[in-house]
Amino acid sequence: MHPLFEDVQMSRIFEDGKTFVDCVPVTPPTFILQQYAAEKQKANFNLQQFVAKHFKLPAKAVTADHETKENIVAHIDALWNELTRQPDLQQNGSLLPLPNAYVVPGGRFREVYYWDSYFTMLGLKESGRIDLLESMVNNFTHLIRTIGFIPNGNRTYYLGRSQPPFYSFMLQLLAEVKGEAVLLQYKDALAKEYTFWMKGSEQLSATHRFEQHVVLMNDREVLNRYCDAYTTARPESFREDVELTHVATQATDALYAHLRAGAESGWDYSCRWFSNINDFSTIHTTEIIPVDLNCLLYNMEQLLAKVYNMSNDEVNVALYTTAAAKRKQAILKYCWNNALQLFTDYDTVTNSCTNVQSLATAAPLFVGIATQQQADAVAAALQQLFLKDGGLLTTLYETGQQWDAPNGWAPLQWMSIVGLENYGHHALATEIAKRWIKLNKDVFARTGKLMEKYNVEDTHLEAGGGEYTGQDGFGWTNGVLLALMKKYEAHSTE
Repeated sequence: MHPLFEDVQMSRIFEDGKTFVDCVPVTPPTFILQQYAAEKQKANFNLQQFVAKHFKLPAKAVTADHETKENIVAHIDALWNELTRQPDLQQNGSLLPLPNAYVVPGGRFREVYYWDSYFTMLGLKESGRIDLLESMVNNFTHLIRTIGFIPNGNRTYYLGRSQPPFYSFMLQLLAEVKGEAVLLQYKDALAKEYTFWMKGSEQLSATHRFEQHVVLMNDREVLNRYCDAYTTARPESFREDVELTHVATQATDALYAHLRAGAESGWDYSCRWFSNINDFSTIHTTEIIPVDLNCLLYNMEQLLAKVYNMSNDEVNVALYTTAAAKRKQAILKYCWNNALQLFTDYDTVTNSCTNVQSLATAAPLFVGIATQQQADAVAAALQQLFLKDGGLLTTLYETGQQWDAPNGWAPLQWMSIVGLENYGHHALATEIAKRWIKLNKDVFARTGKLMEKYNVEDTHLEAGGGEYTGQDGFGWTNGVLLALMKKYEAHSTE
């Protein structure tokens, strides 16, 4: 890292570390660095003024005055336009240009995000914005074909990692509106995305069990983990990462690797990734086999088998059908926590299930690999332990992290509701949906905003935790809300 970058990020010029990495230099970067080296020695040097002179600050993704209590569906329809970005031009900043229009989440999130976008697309479909849905799929396809995978977001500082792999679900959603033949256009990209997640599998052995995103399990099965390509502090959260090293006992590069992997998980952060649920510095994400990640890859294998079947490629049909069957068996073997009667993650250090109870337990129901008995047990736990006034808790633990209690998140509500419906738990699915819809509407009536996350325990309080303040906009909340209102409300126009 250059001294200018470190000085800016550590000095708290910006409350949010993401602000500086999203700035665009207004003069050539080499000139800026030369100027900094020359000027910072002067007695009257002011770092904030220097940055203001040489960089253009980013705008928030939502800029309009929306402190109104208008019709919530009309509000979301208007927000799609405000959250839409047109094809990008190459620039000197950190943005990776995309060839088609796309929807950003909102607030500090000024770029497209991988897993957010699937849940945003659910709403675009309900709003009839198939143009945007398709252009976003094409952007992700462009990223796969040009850089080999879908990064966390279209920023250079995200190029070390991806996010929960929802590309196969995006293609299935597009096929729902355009017909299954459209899947054939994306066969090469889907296979390349799968290759990214499975890269290094052939190098695994009893003495080399971990390689990139793949892990060799006890009985030679291969399952996946989250893993960033880099082991340095995240540029967008540089100060937070550096400060955590001051209290951590693990090696700095290992800590950074686990923090980056936790960011790739989308659950940044949750006690799912901690060896001590109350101690952030014990994060060890790369040593954990996440149940939800492996369920998403199971869906990818299933869709690959289907697409190759459509093109009469029997060899690849057999390859991916077998891969899916093996993964299903391994997930049920390693991630069913019989003591808790829930699906949990698997800890490769202790060679046992973790005991962190989280909404990731619904993922095997979402993709249809749980047995009916397991699904019934998960449904009972969701009703008895996770269900609160505003919907489902993310985990059962209050740690100060944003992906723990008392917060609820739209994508996890959706996956849980769909998973319950898949196994016949219609009444519970409906109850969760109605509580979540009511919470979203109540907060909107109070504030005129749709938020990134919600407090589902005390629905009068704003959700908190994490590295930044609450954001509004908000792509995946809008998408899930529209989709749930369409399914669970007789009249979804209020």
